[in-house]
This record gives sequence, C-alpha cells and structure tokens, in this order.
Amino acid sequence: MDNLKIILIGNYKPDGQESMERFTQMLKSGFEEANITVDIWYPTVFFGKLSNSTLSGFGKWLGYLDKWLIFSLLLRLKRSSNKNVRYHICDHSNAAYIPHLPKGRTSITCHDVLAIRGALGFKDAYCPASSTGVILQKWILKNLLSADKIAAVSQFTLNQLTELNKGVKKPGWTVIHNGFNAGFKKLESNEWHKILKDNAQESLINNPYIVHVGSNLQRKNRKMLLNMVASLGEQWKGLVCFTGQPMNAELQQQALQLGLKDRIIEIKKPPHLYLEALINGARAFVFPSFSEGFGWPVIEAQACGTPVIASNLEPMPEVGGNGAIYADPYDPAAYAKALLLVDNKQGIDELLQNGYENTKRFNTDLMNKKYLELIF
Repeated sequence: MDNLKIILIGNYKPDGQESMERFTQMLKSGFEEANITVDIWYPTVFFGKLSNSTLSGFGKWLGYLDKWLIFSLLLRLKRSSNKNVRYHICDHSNAAYIPHLPKGRTSITCHDVLAIRGALGFKDAYCPASSTGVILQKWILKNLLSADKIAAVSQFTLNQLTELNKGVKKPGWTVIHNGFNAGFKKLESNEWHKILKDNAQESLINNPYIVHVGSNLQRKNRKMLLNMVASLGEQWKGLVCFTGQPMNAELQQQALQLGLKDRIIEIKKPPHLYLEALINGARAFVFPSFSEGFGWPVIEAQACGTPVIASNLEPMPEVGGNGAIYADPYDPAAYAKALLLVDNKQGIDELLQNGYENTKRFNTDLMNKKYLELIF
C-alpha cells in the first residue's frame, strides 16, 4: 500500500478521554504495520490554555472554541486534494468535522449513540442532557448521519444509528467490532497475589470478592450491584471491589444503609497491570449496565479467565457470546443467583472456556483489516 496515507482525527487532549486515545493509537499502530503512512491531527489547544478544566463551566466553552471553530478552520486549510490521502475521525462525537473534510475520503467510528439518544429523550439510554447538551447532540447526529462511511462498534449500535436515520442504513455503514486496546490475560495465582500485595490489598487476597469496572453514571448500575450483595445475606460474605471512579455520596449512603460499608474496596483508576490482577483474582466480574455501545470490560474479563455476569440487554450478549452469564439488570435476585452458581463453580469450566474462545473474535489484526477495507 505504498503512497497511501491516513490522517486520524483524534480528540481534544485537555478533555482527557483516555479510552479514545488508546483506540486512536491502536488504529495508528495497525495501519503502520500495513505499511501505510499515518498522522494524527488533534484539535489545537489555544483558548483552552486559559482554563484549568475544559470539562465544565467557562472552560468548556473555551474548549468549544478550540474544537469547533479553530480546528474546523485548520481542517479546511490543511486537508489534501491528494486522492491517496484518507481521513478517519476516531470518535463520533467529533462528527461536526465531517463537512470540513473531503467527501468520499472521510470515514468515522461510531462508538455509541447513547448521548444522542439521551438528548432526544430516549429514557433507555440513561444519558440525560442539559439544554445546551441537547443542541450539541442534535448537531453531532446531523453530521454523523451525513457520513458515507461509518464503522459502528457493535450491531446494536448500528441498529440504533439506522433507527435514528429513519430506518435507512447507507451502503458504507458497517459493523467493526473493537479489538483489545490493552492486553489482558490469565495470570497464575502467585502473580496476581504479588501485585495485590504490592498494592496493599491483602484483604482481596484473603477474601472472595467481585469486581466492577466503571463509574457512577446511572447507566453503569452500581446501585443494583450493592443490592445484589445485600440480598445474599449470609449466603455470600465476600467483598465488593469498585475500580475506576470512587463511589459518589449517594452510593456511599446506600452502602452504609445496607451494612456494606466495610465490605467495599475502592481503587481509583488502577494502572493496567494492577487492573489485570484485580480481575484475575475476582470470583466474578459483574457488569450490570443498562446501556453501552460495546462493553469492552466483558471481553477483558473473559481474557483473564474470570467468570462474567453481565446485563442481558444488548450489546452485552452480542459481545460476550456464550462465555458469560446474563441477568436482568433490574433484578438483584437474578444477579445474586448467578453469583452463587459461579461461587459454587457450577458449570464454571465450560463458561470460562467459552469466554476464552469468544475473545478470539476481537482480534486487533482483524479489526484493522476491516478498517482498511472501509477506508479504502
């Protein structure tokens, strides 16, 4: 593929979107392995330097000036007329750049339409929007629907996008499942023991525990997880490990009322090897989300050889295949029953083997191959 070049459009760096940066770098590495020249263009940080944060308040509007005004103008100035140059927008939230890039040579990844659907009033998205957020998401949707080439990360996301386009799916819209953006693997017990001990987590070595990766967003459904453990009473006395975002005041109060305060371990954004060890050591990885675009943590836990109990709402079954136990995220008793099955190792060997086999579908090389077919 000599003389071909791909320009990846990355996210505004002050926004700190780590998963999107990992995804962008994953595409870059894959394309370079195919001997294609790759550049990443990021929105210029100019006005954003005047604020400590571009995520809220006045700083958010400064970031908007950088992203939607300055960078849009730069795209028009920098874009190439060379037919061998292609452009790929790595995050659908940047769909507003589509009009400023060459039509026919621009594609975009749609990771989900949760915020868009939330802004349009769909309650099942669990993504409420402010009045300005509604305007922004409608603008994003209008531009996203204008794209001729879209890679949706799941069939579920593509179906929702098609629904938003009045049921019309364009020929260039396709599903490309995510590959692993970080290596996860099964560790020997002495390996994950050492990592947890080095991080002063002896309680997780000495007690059974379940682990959840995520945030306090309503759609992540952490409340149900606490209700599940409380409903088990004396049947299960293990710990709950929340990784990612620490619990907010509401969840802390719920844990206190349920008598679970002393059984909760919170680990804020653990680095990769630490997270890998936490998942390896868990009796189960519990993922009761109400809404997702893909659900990366499901396959990450499967790759670690950890039993997965996930929401029965799509796209979790699409992603987890037959390598997970699925339960109604509105029903703590259903999750409690699943945890007891896992804890008693009923059918666990088959479940884990199915999970391992399922992860092979998310091969990064296969993902990159499909992206090249879409882009060129």
